[in-house]
Amino acid sequence: MMHYSTTSLHCKNVPTAPPLSTFSLYSSSSSLSPSSSSSSPLPQHHLTSSFHVSRQSYPRAHPNPKGMKVLCSKSEPIKVMISGAPASGKGTQCEMIVQKFGLVHISTGDLLRAEVSAGTEIGNKAKEYMDAGRLVPDEVVTAMVTARLSQQDAKEKGWLLDGYPRSFAQAQSLEKLNIRPDIYIVLDVPDEILIDRCVGRRLDPVTGKIYHIKNFPPETDEIKARLITRPDDTEQKVQSRLQIYKQNAEAILSTYMDILNKIDGNRPKEVIFKDVDSLLSQVQKEKVKTTKPVKSTLQSKSQASSSQEIWRGIPTRLNNIPHSRDIRKYFYDDVLQGTKRAIEDGKTRLKVEISIPELNPEMDVYRIGTLMELVRVLALKFADDGKRIKVCVQGSMGEGALAGMPLQLAGSRKILEYMDWGDYGAMGTFINIGSIGGKEVSEEDDMFILVAPQNAVGNCIIDDLRAMTDAAGSRPVILINPRLKDLPASSGIMQTMGRDKRLEYAASFENCYHFRLLYYAGTQYPIMGALRMSYPYGYELYKRVDDPSFGKEKYNILTTFPNRPDVDEINDTFEGKPRNQDKKASGFWYEFL
Repeated sequence: MMHYSTTSLHCKNVPTAPPLSTFSLYSSSSSLSPSSSSSSPLPQHHLTSSFHVSRQSYPRAHPNPKGMKVLCSKSEPIKVMISGAPASGKGTQCEMIVQKFGLVHISTGDLLRAEVSAGTEIGNKAKEYMDAGRLVPDEVVTAMVTARLSQQDAKEKGWLLDGYPRSFAQAQSLEKLNIRPDIYIVLDVPDEILIDRCVGRRLDPVTGKIYHIKNFPPETDEIKARLITRPDDTEQKVQSRLQIYKQNAEAILSTYMDILNKIDGNRPKEVIFKDVDSLLSQVQKEKVKTTKPVKSTLQSKSQASSSQEIWRGIPTRLNNIPHSRDIRKYFYDDVLQGTKRAIEDGKTRLKVEISIPELNPEMDVYRIGTLMELVRVLALKFADDGKRIKVCVQGSMGEGALAGMPLQLAGSRKILEYMDWGDYGAMGTFINIGSIGGKEVSEEDDMFILVAPQNAVGNCIIDDLRAMTDAAGSRPVILINPRLKDLPASSGIMQTMGRDKRLEYAASFENCYHFRLLYYAGTQYPIMGALRMSYPYGYELYKRVDDPSFGKEKYNILTTFPNRPDVDEINDTFEGKPRNQDKKASGFWYEFL
């Protein structure tokens, strides 16, 4: 991002509807991902008063305002936190960020050395601990960081906080001081790559230059002969440092989950910075400082009292039905970002599994309208990117007296047809509604969104589903909450291919998003935790806790699994047991779709 050297002011009239949530689980502006802009000439689509989805997923106000308010805004420098394991390339990216955006680079290591060298009060305190071989306390480090952030250059240019905070206590200290970044970037590199980078590093004691025996060898044999290995670059010490880093990273994850952006750090530095640049540039575009609004006397008390809740991680009060607009928008954006990333990576057979109360057909609060709204958000967003979308709902299965369809889908096609798809002709041009089957695939279709495809007793959707994916070829097919378990008829058969073949085909769809609430076995109250996955990241296990200091419930992340955990793995984590201990049959209820 380019640092604004001048301050621009503008005022505009905006309807005073209750605000929508503007963040996603990956970023407060993660719906504004690098790929969210489009060259398509298609205008932005307007939904109903509940939601608006545009090319950049900006929240919009209610189209029928009862009052107006004036917003006066000005640009403001950005604030960035960056984290990465040893040898992740964080230092290189920091240099490139500072060069491009002019931010003040703040590293705790540099601060400690500078404060100690200058003999300041904080530096002298830190030196006492360092000389005694003890860790510098959090309050001392936080005091140094906050003092540096309060200096004029950091206020005017913005700041880049490098490798701090490193503990939950440090993160909470910053939160209490209202010091919060606009974006939290994590460079994600596999452990084996990090170990290779560290173990292969060599130091030139003459020039101080760092080489790598494979990736960046020395220029001459003379230099090669004098290279040494740093004491902390052994494999054992590197693994220990990685473990410490992971513990620290997990500890602060819940604080910054809503503004987190993970970036693949196992690529050339220029490619990585392209992603970083795109993220920061988008944040900078949205970085607007809004003054206190002037409300008209027409604004109702309910509008005046409504406020947007800022969630850190998983939204709270998920057992309150119906869900608020902000909660629904949170999940719609979260699903959208995971789906977009998977498609951008070339994935073509995808599934979304989301089981909040309103989207769980096993609960009596299930709402088909919420599912349809999710489908509409996805379809309009991809249409905004110039794609032609076919939204598909399975039709009646079986013949004669056995004809029918799952109750969950009854009337869903009509609901889709009657929904508001915007004022710019998206429906019928960029978006069409169809059924599931090979004959539904047309040459002009770019992708397919299938609404809750599922087997019914005595009838199997998999034949039609397979015919459709075969006809779609390399075009993306996205299943929203599929239910492809066997449901045999009274004769005990599914009237289609063998069970192994059915399961193999169902498993060919890769999760791009997964979210489930966790309860004790046999109950649906209270919520004990949640499991969340958004492509390409792992499965994050959260525990729900009541926090008196926070004033309400919150979700703390416990661990991350590379693959979807089973019930025993979830129980073991909640009980604090190592994953290789004996399993227990009782515990948290968890049903896989």
